[in-house]
Amino acid sequence: MDRATFACSTAFFRDYNSSSQGAFCLPGGHVDFIEKVESFTYSDFFRDYLIPNHPCIFSAKFTEDWGSRRNWVTWDGKPNFDHLLQKFGEAVVPVANCDVKEYNSNPKQQLPFKEYVNYWKEYIKNGYRSSRGCLYLKDWHLSRAFPEQDVYTTPVYFSSDWLNEYWDAIAVDDYRFVYMGPKGSWTPFHADVFRSYSWSANICGRKKWLLYPAGQEEYLKDRHGNLPFDVTAPSLQDRSVYPRYNQSQPPVEIVQEAGEIVFIPSGWHHQVYNLEDTISINHNWVNGCNVAIMWCFLQDELAAVQREINEWKDPMDDWHLQCQLIMKSCTGIDYKEFYNFLKVIAENRISVLENGLDDEASAKNTPKAAISTLGMLHAVFDLKRTVKVLTSLSANEDFKKLDLTSLSPPPEALLHHLKAAIDTALL
Repeated sequence: MDRATFACSTAFFRDYNSSSQGAFCLPGGHVDFIEKVESFTYSDFFRDYLIPNHPCIFSAKFTEDWGSRRNWVTWDGKPNFDHLLQKFGEAVVPVANCDVKEYNSNPKQQLPFKEYVNYWKEYIKNGYRSSRGCLYLKDWHLSRAFPEQDVYTTPVYFSSDWLNEYWDAIAVDDYRFVYMGPKGSWTPFHADVFRSYSWSANICGRKKWLLYPAGQEEYLKDRHGNLPFDVTAPSLQDRSVYPRYNQSQPPVEIVQEAGEIVFIPSGWHHQVYNLEDTISINHNWVNGCNVAIMWCFLQDELAAVQREINEWKDPMDDWHLQCQLIMKSCTGIDYKEFYNFLKVIAENRISVLENGLDDEASAKNTPKAAISTLGMLHAVFDLKRTVKVLTSLSANEDFKKLDLTSLSPPPEALLHHLKAAIDTALL
């Protein structure tokens, strides 16, 4: 680790220890705009936005060297349909109908990409109207399907990304997406998976974001405890249906221009509109700063499942296991997989602390190379955060009721190894 990296790591590690966690209200709804790449460091982002859970916008200068911004956009700032069809025409993509509500979301179908582009062209030609509705290509795992394509490079600020580090390691899934949609397409009110952070970069077009700081969503629930589908609907003014709506703050509103990146804090609910024909790159991510929020979310989700099927607790021998299965079907993870998630993250950092990087690993775009780039003190910070959450998980009564014999190493052994690695690194 060079001297500059060490200084940066020391700064943000010190700043973390002197900062308080948690969302807070933004004065006047202000969101910081980061203009210059050369004057904004990872330490700045860690201290001013990750730790306080504060949104910000990065200027188009942070994406100007991306292949997608050069090749996916025409001279006048529109989607380059010809180029996209040439590269991805035979792909099959997930498409949502923005005009239909189904279980508090939009129903999806799988379409050939070339069919979607033909629809989009016709939609524009017909004055943004179609008998098929307003269709929005969402959650396309393009990077996984076309890894050879020069699309974008993840900015260093978002490189401590435990979700994609873990799911890449088990080669099952990822949380890197492409969105493409016409003017008027939108995403209903929601918070991101596992209450993760997200970042979203506009390749072309403009978006409007309505953001509510974590906790504000409680005032937006109806009398049954359900969140609204559309936070702008007039029905929210009905006190008999939404009794606490008048206690909520107005949303933080962002208009995101082409090339800009929006950082969405952990647990912030939001609703998003495409103001023009728009293409964006989106990542969901968790790291040491918000892994405790993810763990709280999982506990809340399990408690909700347990309440829902409580009447079956006595007659069902494997009730606790069934609760875990239901939670996993709803969220994508259960407590045992969460343990394995923490284990993979921890072992990658322990390996770098104990063994360093060989030349081959450092030359590649690997998790260990990213860990080394951010510095050894960042790895120690990650391990300390992992210890706290793993200690809580190990003591959790629902976790202890599961068959843990398949976990390797056992939680106690992993905790011991973590603490030893931290102590050695800090000597």
